[in-house]
Amino acid sequence: MNRIAQSERQALCDTALAVGAKAPTLCEGWAVSDLLAHLVLRETRPDLAAGMMVPLLAGRLQRAQDKLAGHYFPKLVERVRSGPPSWTPAAVPQVDELMNRMEFFVHHEDILRAQPQWTARQFDEQTQRALWAGLTRMSGLLFRRSPVGVVLVADGVGRRIARPPTALGNVAVRGGVAEVILWAFGRTEVATVKLVGPTPAVAALEKATRGV
Repeated sequence: MNRIAQSERQALCDTALAVGAKAPTLCEGWAVSDLLAHLVLRETRPDLAAGMMVPLLAGRLQRAQDKLAGHYFPKLVERVRSGPPSWTPAAVPQVDELMNRMEFFVHHEDILRAQPQWTARQFDEQTQRALWAGLTRMSGLLFRRSPVGVVLVADGVGRRIARPPTALGNVAVRGGVAEVILWAFGRTEVATVKLVGPTPAVAALEKATRGV
């Protein structure tokens, strides 16, 4: 099994140490230390992580994240690097891959592409196909509220209907695998993709995804 989650976890930690705790990320309001604190709480505090979905619990989560982000940075990095606790389902490699493949890939890019003069990474075919598989599993959820039909096209890798056509029609989102993933996860300003479809449909999709 190609363990993208594990390799991206380690690469993210290396990048975090290289750029530093206060470096920016693509996540609005978060420096690198905030993003790492989010990753730690997501894996170790399910009671707090519920605040990501439940507004009433968001304040408690934010306080814990702010406190953790202020910890000694190399130690915070090591907590992320060491992986899921043994008592969590994600400690099983197959589960870790399902849960964390896209999480760590996208958040690693959140750090990389927020830095000055960033350059896009290149991936081998096996990695591209593993990333594509991760996106296709989540595509229906990601585009469930799209006002138009969405077809994801990763050049040389695959094609996926993420949402069936609506009255406005279809839009194809086309680009390299990494670019399509980042666009699908709301990083539209840094993702190099081409939107192909009727002008009103493209405009509606761009409006819906702006600021996600």
